[in-house]
Amino acid sequence: MASLHTLSKSFSGWVFFCCCCCLPLLLTSSLPLKGASIAHHACRLRKTNFQQLYIRNRTYTLAKMVHASDKDTDNRLIGQQLFVNIRENNRCYMMKRVVELVVKDVLLTEVKNQYPYVEEVAQFLASLTSELSGCQFSGKRDHIEKNLEQMKNKMEQLGENGKTKAIGELDLLFDYMENACTDDPKKGGNKKKN
Repeated sequence: MASLHTLSKSFSGWVFFCCCCCLPLLLTSSLPLKGASIAHHACRLRKTNFQQLYIRNRTYTLAKMVHASDKDTDNRLIGQQLFVNIRENNRCYMMKRVVELVVKDVLLTEVKNQYPYVEEVAQFLASLTSELSGCQFSGKRDHIEKNLEQMKNKMEQLGENGKTKAIGELDLLFDYMENACTDDPKKGGNKKKN
C-alpha cells in the first residue's frame, strides 16, 4: 500500500514538472510556425543560381546591347517602384510575377529572333520562376496587382519601345530577383543606370 502511495505521489510530481517546466519551454521555443517556414522556403532561391557566370554574362550583354538602342531615358520598368507598398516578405513573390510577365510578354515574342541570347536568358528566367512555383504572397494582394498593372500599362504605352526597354533592363531584373529571393543578396545591387 505504501508503494502505491509513493508511486502516485511521484507520478503527480512528474505531471506537475511537465506542465510547469516543459510545456512553457515547448510553447516558447523558436520552432517555426507551420506554413510560415514552408512559405519562406518556397520564396527562396539558391545563391548559386545567380553565380553562374555564363548566364549572368549573357543576361548583362543582352541588356547592354539593347539598352544602347533605347532612347527613352525618362521611363523605367524595373525599379524600386515595383516595391511600393509591398512588404519585404512579398518582394520575392513580386519579382517572380515580374519575371513571368517579362518572359511571356517580351522574351517569348517575336523579339527572340531579333537579338542574340534571348532564348537562353528566357529559359534561365523561366527555370527560376519554376523553382519559385510554391512561392505565394502573404496578406493582401491588392498592391502587388496594382504595381504589376502599372508596369504592364507603361510597357503597353511605350509600344515596341516597351519591349526594348524591358530587354534593356534585364540586368536590373536579374539583380532585383537575386536581392529579393536569396538570403545573401548581391552587395551593391539595384544600381540605377542612365
